[in-house]
Amino acid sequence: MLVQEPIILSVTPALPAKTLPEFIAYAKANPGKLSMASPGYGTSPHIAGELFKIMVGVDMTHVPYRGGAPALTDLAGGQVQVAFMGPAASMGLVRSGKIRALAVTSETRAAVLPDVPTIGEFVPGYEASNWFGIVAPKGTPPEIVDRLNKAVNEILADPKTKARFTEIGAILLPGSAADFGKLVADETEKWGKVVKFAGARVD
Repeated sequence: MLVQEPIILSVTPALPAKTLPEFIAYAKANPGKLSMASPGYGTSPHIAGELFKIMVGVDMTHVPYRGGAPALTDLAGGQVQVAFMGPAASMGLVRSGKIRALAVTSETRAAVLPDVPTIGEFVPGYEASNWFGIVAPKGTPPEIVDRLNKAVNEILADPKTKARFTEIGAILLPGSAADFGKLVADETEKWGKVVKFAGARVD
């Protein structure tokens, strides 16, 4: 079972860039002058931002906060210029116009922001998402794992469940235990390389 949550790349309204291509051009023209906020070292938004920097080739200074709320407050106030944050924290400020959403990090557009493009539409191969799954202790009998997986997939198929997750910007990805295991292995390899390259650490 997997719930995937996109991360939103947002900027302060004071920044002249209105689109992701404009933002990339602005960042390249102003190396080291943009501050990139995140809810802390080693968080998924931080690493998503580092992947963006690597793939686009821009120099932005990472500013870690102790949580999303203070980071977004400073983004709205212009103390930092860009932030990578989850939709639950960002959507209120995006809808009120206090921050400007330029792109989402997921492979497909987010249902809560259908008019906002993915980064991958302009940076081929880019994808970064929070994801959540249910795990069991090592050695749990396969029949128990399969039974739990079936039950969770049935819950995810319920229209009310789908609607609720859509409201908070999440994408439901039901599947098998093997599917989830492969994703964990693939993501560990992918992000391990990014963390090593960026020199990121956990607070």
